Amino acid sequence: MTRFRPCIDLHAGQVKQIVGGTLDSSTAELKTNFVSQHSAGHFARLYRDHNLEGAHVIMLGPGNDDAATEALAAWPGHLQVGGGINDQNAAAWMERGASKNIADLGSSKFSQERLDAVLAALGGQKNHLVIDISCRRQGDEKWFVAMNKWQTITDMEVNQESIKSLEPYCSEFLIHAADNEGLQKGIDEKLVEKLAEWCSIPVTYAGGGRNLDDLELVKKLSHGKVDLTIGSALDCFGGTGVKFDDCVAWNAKQGE
Repeated sequence: MTRFRPCIDLHAGQVKQIVGGTLDSSTAELKTNFVSQHSAGHFARLYRDHNLEGAHVIMLGPGNDDAATEALAAWPGHLQVGGGINDQNAAAWMERGASKNIADLGSSKFSQERLDAVLAALGGQKNHLVIDISCRRQGDEKWFVAMNKWQTITDMEVNQESIKSLEPYCSEFLIHAADNEGLQKGIDEKLVEKLAEWCSIPVTYAGGGRNLDDLELVKKLSHGKVDLTIGSALDCFGGTGVKFDDCVAWNAKQGE
C-alpha cells in the first residue's frame, strides 16, 4: 500500500528544503527552497500527532546532531535518522530514540566493509537499518549511484542485481532521485516502476513529488509497492503544491 512519507531535512541545524543536486561543499552553490522558523521537534510532534510512521530525519552535513536528537526525543521509536551514520554512532542514535538508522553506501564508492561494520554495530539487526541509495539518471533507463553529496556519479548501477545484493543487509530502501530532488517538477516515473519490480522489501522514493496526483501516480506505477516522500511542495515547507493535511487524509483513505 503506497503511503505518503514525511521528512525532516536538516542543514546547519535548521529544517530546510533544498535542491538536492546543489548540495556540495560550497555554500554559494546551495539552492534553498525553504528555511523553516520551526524546530525539528515541531515537525516530529506534527508527524506524531497525525500518526505518520516511517518519517526520515536526514542530517545534511555537520551541525545537525542537536536538532536530530530533539526530533527523536519528540517521538521516540518512530523516526528514522540518516546522514553521517557509521559504525561509531549507529548504536548511539538508536539509544537516542531512532526507529531505524539510514546508512548510505559510502562517500566516494561503495564500501561493503562499511556496510558490514554499521550492521555489526546494530547487533546484526537488519530491521534497524535502512539503506539510502542516491542516484542520477544516465540515458533512458539507467541510473547510477551518486555519492559525495550527489556530485560524484559512480560506476555502480542501480538495477535488479545491485538491489538484490543489498537486500540481505537492510529492512528498507530510501531511494533519492537526485536529478529531481527539490525541483517540484514531478517524479522519475520509470525509476518508480523499476523499484517496484526490483525490490522485495519496503522502498520509499524521494525526488520531485509535488501533489496528490503524484501520490496516485506512484501508487499506480508501483502497484502500491512504493511509498513517496513529498518535501518542498508541502505547505508546511513553504510549498504551494499540496497541503500537509490533504496528504494525511490521503494516507487515511488508503487504509479504508
